[in-house]
Amino acid sequence: MKKNWKKLAQNLLLILAGNTIYALAVAAFILPGGLITGGTTGLAITAEYYFQIPISVFVLLFNLVMFLLGAAVLGKAFALTTLLSTFYYPVILGVFQKIPALQHMTEDPMLATVFGGLMIGLAIGIVIRAGASTGGMDIPPLVLNKKLGLPVSVMLYGFDVTILLLQMTFSNKEQILYGILLVLIYTMVLDKILLFGTAQTQVKIITRRHDAVCRAVISRLDRGCTLIHATTGYLQQEQPMVLAVVSNRELPQLNKLVQEIDPKAFMVVSKVNEVRGRGFSIQKLYRKSDGTPENSKDAPQN
Repeated sequence: MKKNWKKLAQNLLLILAGNTIYALAVAAFILPGGLITGGTTGLAITAEYYFQIPISVFVLLFNLVMFLLGAAVLGKAFALTTLLSTFYYPVILGVFQKIPALQHMTEDPMLATVFGGLMIGLAIGIVIRAGASTGGMDIPPLVLNKKLGLPVSVMLYGFDVTILLLQMTFSNKEQILYGILLVLIYTMVLDKILLFGTAQTQVKIITRRHDAVCRAVISRLDRGCTLIHATTGYLQQEQPMVLAVVSNRELPQLNKLVQEIDPKAFMVVSKVNEVRGRGFSIQKLYRKSDGTPENSKDAPQN
């Protein structure tokens, strides 16, 4: 129970941090630089231009409407994960907008575009990794996906393009180009953040000494391995192939182990985006000397 509360507290702090970074990027770079962008902020910029509605007020009202829509269509669990973002982001954005120093961070639109994109991508990535949503324009694609089966990623890009088009009606050519660059930057950064810390290295090892290699991987690297039936192409010899997944830092050590056991071993190394399962996303399972399993953080590692 204590562990669950600790995890909840960590997620809440991450959601607050992500929304704070997002609001800081908008207040310090997007708005002072006169940039256009996608998402709720882009809609708010459009509403301010045509209807003189303050950006923080529009964001609050729009997020509230989207929150109610998400709660009605996607359920209470979703509503709880977006509740904090829905109300915190417009409030902290309003606070940052009142700080004069943030209005004069840079006069260079390219710097504003780059730093704004980096911070927005980082912010959204932090919130998503905490298991939450930034609310606002994140919700319509999820609703359409549930009701019509439309892909979420396609809908997100579609809405962003539409919002950019709306802002193009009152923006000059340079603002449009910077806006497109901004969206591209924060999209790429978001992809990197979502994969950060989950990417691993997959190694396939073809060797006659597969048993020795497998034992070394288990005992010296404390990693699991799988023996896959394989047939060599030239000699048509049937022999197991060792499959192991290790961290990037463990790869040099694995390479050294294999070379020590069989210098003629054939290795195929490839990157994988994510690995889930025991030893990676869940705790390792050790066995006692009598063969019975034990889950212990104090279990000795070979």
